[in-house]
This record gives sequence, C-alpha cells and structure tokens, in this order.
Amino acid sequence: MTQSSSQSSPSAAPADERHPSRPIAVYLFVLALVALVPTFIFSAVLLQRNNEAQQRVVETLITSTARSIVQAVDREMIANITTLRVLASTPALLEGDLASFHARAREGLAGTGSFAYVLDKDLFSVMTTRTDYPSPRSASVDRESGLRALQSKTVVVSDLVFGRFAQRFVFNILLPVTPPQGDPMILGLSRDAETMATTLLADKLPQGWHVALLDGKAQVIASPDPTVATGSAFGLAGSDQLTSTGWSEVEVAGVPTIAIAERSVLTGWSLVAWAPRDVVTRPLSDAMWSLIIGGLLLATITILAIYGVSLRISRSVHRLEDDAALLGAGQAVPARNYPISEIANVSVALSEASHRRRAAEVEVRFLMRELAHRSKNQMTVIAAMAKQTARGADTVPEFVQSFERRIFGLARSTDLLLANGAAGVDLEELLARQIEPFCPVDGRRVTLSGPPIRLNMQSAQILGMAAHELATNAVKYGAFATETGTLRVAWTRTAQSVQFLWRETLPALTPRPDRKGFGTTVLENMVGRALGAEVRRTIHPDGIEWSFSVPVDALDPARDPQGETDLDRPAPPAPARPVEEK
Repeated sequence: MTQSSSQSSPSAAPADERHPSRPIAVYLFVLALVALVPTFIFSAVLLQRNNEAQQRVVETLITSTARSIVQAVDREMIANITTLRVLASTPALLEGDLASFHARAREGLAGTGSFAYVLDKDLFSVMTTRTDYPSPRSASVDRESGLRALQSKTVVVSDLVFGRFAQRFVFNILLPVTPPQGDPMILGLSRDAETMATTLLADKLPQGWHVALLDGKAQVIASPDPTVATGSAFGLAGSDQLTSTGWSEVEVAGVPTIAIAERSVLTGWSLVAWAPRDVVTRPLSDAMWSLIIGGLLLATITILAIYGVSLRISRSVHRLEDDAALLGAGQAVPARNYPISEIANVSVALSEASHRRRAAEVEVRFLMRELAHRSKNQMTVIAAMAKQTARGADTVPEFVQSFERRIFGLARSTDLLLANGAAGVDLEELLARQIEPFCPVDGRRVTLSGPPIRLNMQSAQILGMAAHELATNAVKYGAFATETGTLRVAWTRTAQSVQFLWRETLPALTPRPDRKGFGTTVLENMVGRALGAEVRRTIHPDGIEWSFSVPVDALDPARDPQGETDLDRPAPPAPARPVEEK
C-alpha cells in the first residue's frame, strides 16, 4: 500500500494548485438560476407571442363568422331571387292578367314575410299583395332602384326604404319583365327589414360581440342587438373605413372598440361586427397574469426542492467518500441503499469491484488449467491419429498424406469450435465442412437433411473425425469413387437420442480390405465409447450404410465431458455387432 501511494503521489496536483471546492448546494442554486432566469425571459417573450397569436385567432374567428353570416344573407337573397324568377314566369303575369297573378302570388307567398308587387314602365305601382286587388295606383318610393333595374335589365337589390303600404322599413328585390305583348314592367319582392335579424343569428359570435347588417348608405337594415334600431344611421365613428382584411379600432361614445366589416357582392350591403376592446384583451390579460403568478410560485417551489435535494445529495456523497476510502484500503465495500439511484449505482459498482477482482483472478487460474487440459486432449487425439495412421500405412508418403488429411479435418472442426464458442457447433455445418473437400455439397450428389442440432466441443471433434473418415472411405471405395455415386446424410432427434444415418449409393460396390483401419477405430471406439452411441454398419448391394444412435446428453453444448479419448487404447472384448448383408 505504501508503494502504491508513493507512485500515485507525483501525478496528484499540489494543494495550492487545486481549485477551491464548494458545497454541492452552491452549484445546484447556480444551476437553478441559470435554468430559471432564461426561462422567465423566454416565458415573457412567449406570453407576448401568445397574446399576439390569441388576438390573431380571435380576429380570424370573428372574420370567418362575419363572412359566414354574409353568406347566410346571400343565400337568403338567392332564395328570394329564385322565388321572384318563378313568379316572373307565371303565364297570368305575362298575359297581363294581374288579378289572377295577384291571387296566385298572394297564396304562394303567404307566411313567408315577403310580398310581391308590380311597377309599370313609369314606375307606378299597379299591384301589391300587401293589399287586395285592385291596388291604388301610386308612384314607387324607390324610383332609383327601379330605374337601375330597367336600365341594367338584371335583378337589383335596393337599400333600406320606408314602404308606403308596409309603413315600416323594407328592402326590395326588383326584376325587369318584358311580356310578349305590352310594355316592360318590373316585378318586385318586398320584405320587412326586421325579418333579416333571424338570419344574422345563424352563426353566433362570441359573448360580448354585436353585429348589424347595413345597406349601401350605412343605414341599419337589421341587428339582433335591441339597442340598434332598424333604419337608424350606424353609430360607429369611422365605420366607413372598415374593411374585411382585418379588424380596426374605432370609438363608440369615447369607448375603444374593435370592429370588422364584410361586404356582400350580391347585395352591396355590409355586415359589421364590433365589441369593446376590453372584451378581447381582458381574457388574454387574465391568462398572462395567471401565468406570471404561476411562474413565480413554480420558481419558489423549485428553489425549495433544490435545497432539500442538495442536502440529501451531500449526505450521500459523504458516505460514498467513505466507501471509496474502504476500496482504496483494499477492504470489502458494502452496497448501500442510497436515495439517489446514480449514487446507489456507484455504491454497487464499488462493492462489486473487489468481488470482480478476486473473481477475475480465479477465472484466470481456471482458464489456464482449462487451456492446459484442452491442449493435452488435443495432443492425445493427434498422437492417437498418428499411431493409427501409421498402422494402416505401407509407406512414409502414404502415412504423411493420410495423417495430413486427418489433421486438416481436425482443424476444420477446431475452427468451428473457435467460431461458435459456448453456443456449440451446428451439426449440418460440421458435416458440410468435412465432406466439402471430397465432393462439393451441391444438392445433386450429396444431400444433408435434419433439424438444427448444436454440438459440444468433444462431440464436435469426434463426429467431425468420423465424418472425415467416412468421406475418405467414400472416395476410396464408395459413393465418391465413381461419377454417379450419391450420398445421403440424414438425422432425426427424439427426447432421448439423435438418430444419424450415412447412406452411400453407387452402381457397384468396391471390395474393401478386411483389416480394421483408423476409420473403423474412430467410428467404433470414439463414437461408440466416448459418446455412448450405438453404431451399426449395413452392407447393401448398391452401397453401404452406417447408422448411429447418440444420446442427446452427449451432444448438449451445456455439457462438455472432460474424458480422454480411447483411440490408442485397445478395445476390450465386447459383443460383436452384426454386419447385415442385403
């Protein structure tokens, strides 16, 4: 420990060069100020933008509502014009039979609030449904609209007029009519102005807003507001400057008022909506004050919360400092339950550090023993391969060639073991690697089929050598010795064992030597004994068949037996397995 301290001391900064330390509460308060001050500034800007946005929303709402009301008025006028055109096509009117036309028009307009009348070319009234027929001939009170209708020969909607027969304010819709015989005349539809008030209520404005329908001379045609009388001059100062592009500020009896106007192209009338400015600004002001007060309360609560959190953090950090001192002294560090998860994680990390160090040392020693054991087993397998290869070889070159092929086969199995690690080696991949050098696994001469099965290290080495020896024999005497021979390798799995079948098919079976070679030793001793498998060889007229029944436990990657190989050990007496001839 003394040596470690002496080595680390040169890298430590001198005491006079260190920055002065401060409690964590100071940094938290500074952090709170850095977070809150820009937040308040941003909130002030945001509130201002929100105020402007809310005003634009209200302005858009009022504008769209006013436009909707104007469209409702236009629809009402279109309906009246349609009625007027229907009346103008009445045969009685075109034939000059005013008495019959009066009766039919009066019956058709009953209850609608509209009245029909006829003006001659001199703009004298010759008939009206407001009175019985015949009506007294009298001059029209709205000669201006009548002259425009005659000159333009189109429908004309008049401004507000005081009707002689109605004795109230009305507006007229005039349509020039030219009968087949006779002088031109004007068919008019008169309607009481007050009836338009219900149309203005089709789309309600927000509370505090008023609306009025004005004619071309700024006279009030109708308004739901009882204080605005029909026929009166509109009382908003500067109302002649209102447009439909947005609202404007005007005055009503010295009170600032916001107003907006929408003009009807069909009638030439205007719809004006207005409200005191306080109606628009008061909700926005109340919302702004609410946000400001809420922000101040939030800041107060935040500062109090930071103070409480700083106390808990400082206590936890001091205890963590003690744990670090224990770790530096090489003592066991207990894992503490801190209220702050990050500090608790550091405490757990400190506690686990010493355990991981000791575990690492144990693991290194174990890996060294495992490496030595694996190397010993590998060398034993290679030595056994060398002995058995030497027994079956007649010359040194033959020994070298056979031994080299077997070493390469073992290397391919080892490569798969290194590549897959603890996950185990895939059986199909192992077989393909071992058969590939002798005959390409292309699906025509070699067929591999079976469910996915993973092998542990020992079984992968043994089955890899077995597949190599079977493929070698197939080249010498079996399926790969001819151009037409085929090989089918299939396996199935049950709960207890894996059934493995190696079936070679060829036109004529090549005689094999009687002596037992390395391949037979691998198949019988290693597969049979080391894996506890049942091995059976069957000679068919068209080839050879090897079948294996291997216990599932011997192949499981989770179980890697550490037994040594029996390659170089003489086989004890055992019941001979029958060779079936077919």
